[in-house]
Amino acid sequence: MTLRDRGTLFMILFVPLIQLVLFAYAIHMDVKNIPMVVADQSMDQASRSYIDALVQSGYFVVVSTAPDQQGVVDAIGRGDAKIGIVISHDFAQKVDRRDASILFIIDGSDPFTTQSAYNAANLIAQQYTVQLMLDNLNSTGQALSDSALTPLNAYIRILYNPDLKDLWFLVPGMIAMLLQTQTIILTALAVVREREVGTIEQILVTPIRPVELMLGKTLPNLLIALINLATIMLAGTLGFGVPFNGNFLLFLGLVVLYVFSGLGLGLLISSISQNQRQAQQLAMMTMFLGLLISGFVFPHYSMPVILQWISYIFPLTAFIPISRGIFMKGIGLPLLMNQVIILIVYDILVLFFAARLFRQTLD
Repeated sequence: MTLRDRGTLFMILFVPLIQLVLFAYAIHMDVKNIPMVVADQSMDQASRSYIDALVQSGYFVVVSTAPDQQGVVDAIGRGDAKIGIVISHDFAQKVDRRDASILFIIDGSDPFTTQSAYNAANLIAQQYTVQLMLDNLNSTGQALSDSALTPLNAYIRILYNPDLKDLWFLVPGMIAMLLQTQTIILTALAVVREREVGTIEQILVTPIRPVELMLGKTLPNLLIALINLATIMLAGTLGFGVPFNGNFLLFLGLVVLYVFSGLGLGLLISSISQNQRQAQQLAMMTMFLGLLISGFVFPHYSMPVILQWISYIFPLTAFIPISRGIFMKGIGLPLLMNQVIILIVYDILVLFFAARLFRQTLD
């Protein structure tokens, strides 16, 4: 049976290879190229030298600049950067006096970024301190005093999750992941089951159009998904103590938009599948790949650009920043417009293609 079903056979033989390739490119425990915003108020050789040391380490990439500390916080809140650095206007003079300090501000809503940025910032500060000490020895030829043994101090401030609680990281992402899993499962067998049991002919004699059929298969499952949302949100906030800092009505509205995308993706899978077994395998592969490259576990920006583009095949990629942004940062709609537009376009396209493929299958 399996040998005669070419679609199922293809997935059995080639999906493990695809998963291996994606694992190799997407999974990086030591995160590099972390987007960084810089507030350099000193603008001299000493500050530029320190920023160059950060960039040359490979851990950080300067994506924008800010005038002050609040500008850095705002950039991180918008999601433009994952870490910020604030250098005071008298940095060079304090370096000469061996009492300089640097402030690092880290986005605490991303566990891998937080840990990697924290470790890298401390390491580079220590290396820079050693270099300053060696430069002083070479220039004076004298032993350093106790006060000069730490000429540069790195102060690190973690936003949104200062205690680095794992559940604060996981619950917003798990809400997104569980909703996608549930919605795909609800509709992945909807059309193909009708075809296998023979009831599709009864539907064909009615004046219903393919788009109306797709909506009919989608809307009843929307209520089920919203009930699931209520239960997992209550469990996360009341049961595990995860704070919800955003606007609940905004979050609910965007969840409805997201749920439609998951239900539509499930219908698309059901429309292109020849049997229920094939639909189940395709749904499982879709959920697994979406979980891997969406940014749920591993930072999205650390993946190759081509994988970043491919990841938007899955609505989970667009909704994870929404869930974490509203839950942990309390940000509003203006800062989420890019993700919202992606979900709207996704809903329209996935419903259109599901209806079109269903019509072609019937023909």
